[in-house]
Amino acid sequence: MIDELISKEEIHSKVKEIAQQVSRDYKDKDLLILGVLNGAFLFCADLVRQIEMAHTIDFISVSSYGDETISSGTVTIEHKPKKPIEDKDVLLVEDIIDTGNTVDYLIKTLSNMGARSIRVASLLSKPSRREVDVPIHYKGFDIEDLFVIGYGMDMAGSYRGLPYIGVYKDD
Repeated sequence: MIDELISKEEIHSKVKEIAQQVSRDYKDKDLLILGVLNGAFLFCADLVRQIEMAHTIDFISVSSYGDETISSGTVTIEHKPKKPIEDKDVLLVEDIIDTGNTVDYLIKTLSNMGARSIRVASLLSKPSRREVDVPIHYKGFDIEDLFVIGYGMDMAGSYRGLPYIGVYKDD
């Protein structure tokens, strides 16, 4: 059973709001949008379609969950960006920030790669789980400590295609 937590209408409205702010903030900048795979692919796709300025898009893939429902705490890069990072204004697009370890690792890694600036957009945030204080410049929704699925987020590879964000309940 899946209980809807955030509707597709609420998501759409929030993504539009974030895209408008990004468009204002990055006007006349050399913006590289870096989506974190796999969970952020839908958020990233919807976001870039609504950003009203020129930008480039690339992806990075990291792992900290595997098929588990909680982070292992160990972050590994599985796919590096193909676009150059050096001297770019990078917008890192995440699906959810939980402990903060993954985003902290990515910010440090991108900084070491020579990014001019790094900002973070995350659709979801779990402040109660935070172990590392990381900046979230563009945030969709704060949620409780729940395991969520849908809108790109999965449970062992399933449920990514749900148009809303739900909480899986094992009955």
